[in-house]
Amino acid sequence: MGASTSSEQKVSKEQEEVESLAASTGALPMLQKAFSKLADPEQNSVPIEKLQQCFSLTYERSIDEALKLPDAFTALLDHLASSIVEQFFVTGKGGVTWVEFVRGYNNCCGRMTASLSLNRLFRVFTATVRKANMPCKLEFESDDADCKISGSFLPIDVLMLLWMCWTMSWKCTSLKSLAGKAILSTPDVNHLVLSAIISCAKPDSGLNCWDIDISSLEVQIPVGPFITWVLATLPRLPECLTHFFHARLQTSDTVTDELTSPNSSAGHVSSTTTCDSNLLTRGRAWAISLTLRSTMSEEILRACFLINGDGMHENLLYRSSIHGRGLNRFWSNIEGYRGPLLILVAAGSGDSHVGGNGIRKWIVVFHVFSSIGKEKNFVYSHLHPTGRVYEPHPKPVGISFGGSVGNERISIDEDFGIVTVRHHAVDKTYQPGSLFPDQGFLPVEALISEVEVWGLGGRGAKEVQNSHKKREELFTEQRRRIDLKTFANWEDSPEKMMMNMISDPNAVRREER
Repeated sequence: MGASTSSEQKVSKEQEEVESLAASTGALPMLQKAFSKLADPEQNSVPIEKLQQCFSLTYERSIDEALKLPDAFTALLDHLASSIVEQFFVTGKGGVTWVEFVRGYNNCCGRMTASLSLNRLFRVFTATVRKANMPCKLEFESDDADCKISGSFLPIDVLMLLWMCWTMSWKCTSLKSLAGKAILSTPDVNHLVLSAIISCAKPDSGLNCWDIDISSLEVQIPVGPFITWVLATLPRLPECLTHFFHARLQTSDTVTDELTSPNSSAGHVSSTTTCDSNLLTRGRAWAISLTLRSTMSEEILRACFLINGDGMHENLLYRSSIHGRGLNRFWSNIEGYRGPLLILVAAGSGDSHVGGNGIRKWIVVFHVFSSIGKEKNFVYSHLHPTGRVYEPHPKPVGISFGGSVGNERISIDEDFGIVTVRHHAVDKTYQPGSLFPDQGFLPVEALISEVEVWGLGGRGAKEVQNSHKKREELFTEQRRRIDLKTFANWEDSPEKMMMNMISDPNAVRREER
């Protein structure tokens, strides 16, 4: 196999070079194991059919019409494996040798710039689309990995690209957590496609962002602005290909078992449907994970792919429709959690003069606006003080983000009934940008329909919160205990004194001095 050395000096140097690159990423032992599993012992090379089988996508189609995969997309998935093999491996008559096997891995998963990685993802997508006899307007000037790309996307092309990347991410997760074939259904990622259209399409396109059908839209999205949008909005999108490539080779010994295994259980079918009943749907969770480069990304993906069948998840800390509305209920559920939080707010605004029923529904969650360092008004929260405390200048009660007190970028009132969104001009904490389409300069108030809070601190943060809650429950129970010996004499008890005052407040009483 690949551990043996060649008698030819030229090949030996070539082998040493590709192995050194693979070793720098820590993947060389895995590649040696995968090659030994896939290679023909007599030819000492991997047959093309075996390599394509390694990257093939095995899944079960959903019988639910709402989750049915489009025929065009299933045709695209059928040609993905052959496109990957042709893109990254140089094959000879006898198959893929050890050197070409390692070089193919380096070409896909080696260290490279984000733009170069995105270029290779576009090459795989273009080849796959053309194999499926679908139109494609992308053109590459040469075979060089860093060559210029020209052409444009249609919204349906962007949708197919995102779904293809989603499927590769889903398959990586199913390899770790599911046995056999699993149910594949496409998530709603229209919000991502709409974001790409708004960012990349010409300003005079005349789009109505509140009433749009992605599948039939003929807006041209130039590839140059689209690349800029991906790198700024979804920097981890190219990693869907590299992670899938790595995961398939890492589990190459289970390829045959996967193809012959029975279908997945019905419990997994229910999990895909109940997940989308949350504000944090699979599509939104996956989109957010593509914006982060930390452990939070993995926690979001856990909520995305591995949600329980009853629609709940251990990472879900608060949901207003279940735990009750209001700031007090909010804090009682997240208090003691020492980790990052993801807050989603669903609201509706509008009037009867704006087409249809006039209600515009949106969710404050997706776009990432990083801090700019001018001010540090990241999060504000204030509750009514306990007891009667005079405040000459009372503070606003609620939870807010950015801006300044009274002019927050986003503010949610005490009862979780209204959310107010202001223009980014009032905010010197976070980067500028509209939080929903056609936001305008005036403050916008909307009625809140749901609030969700997800913990992204991992299992350790949840265990710390559980310990905190147990201590609070113990303290509360201790405070509720009453020493009956103190009130053994009814005549001396404060209860009797209060009852007497209420029954006859004008009665003459002796004042003790």
